Amino acid sequence: MDVILATKNCDKVREIREILPDSRIRFMTMTEAGCDAEIIEDGDSFQANALIKARAVHQLTGGYVLADDSGLAVDLLDGAPGIFSARFAGEQASYPEKIARLHDLLATWPPEQWDASFICAMALIRPDGEERVFTGECRGRIATEPRGENGFGYDPVFLLPERGLTTAELSNEEKHSISHRGQALRAVASELLRDLALYEKN
Repeated sequence: MDVILATKNCDKVREIREILPDSRIRFMTMTEAGCDAEIIEDGDSFQANALIKARAVHQLTGGYVLADDSGLAVDLLDGAPGIFSARFAGEQASYPEKIARLHDLLATWPPEQWDASFICAMALIRPDGEERVFTGECRGRIATEPRGENGFGYDPVFLLPERGLTTAELSNEEKHSISHRGQALRAVASELLRDLALYEKN
């Protein structure tokens, strides 16, 4: 079964392939599927943006399409950076710059109040156009300084208080077992494998 991923983010693609390495499902990037569309993500939620991306690619390619929209939501900042996580400190800002901006905004509160969530929405569109959206959430806290070399994005400052580790300090296996993306993708996988079983049966 081929599933087109409606993203050009190589880190997301790598994680999705790591989380679900089932050989029966082949994840292809939109570029590998011959789709190079520029998609404007102007939705007001993770779910809306995931559907915008999935619909744009499905219209051009058909088949199974999966889109991921995810980000960091900090309680004290009313859910910011949220859907703007990737461009939080400007379109060209690096993640160290985004993290520095985050710390600046949180500086007036004590670190033990820096509660946050990683949130992921995955939109799946089947060949017949049926749409489903699955979500995952991982609760944690913003660390006062980056730690760890694994992962990407805000992982070095996303602290799991019960573990005393950031998600960048976890192994891939540990991270994927609890992550927002892992939760959402396992729900997607259940749908895909159900479809595959029906196809093989018929």
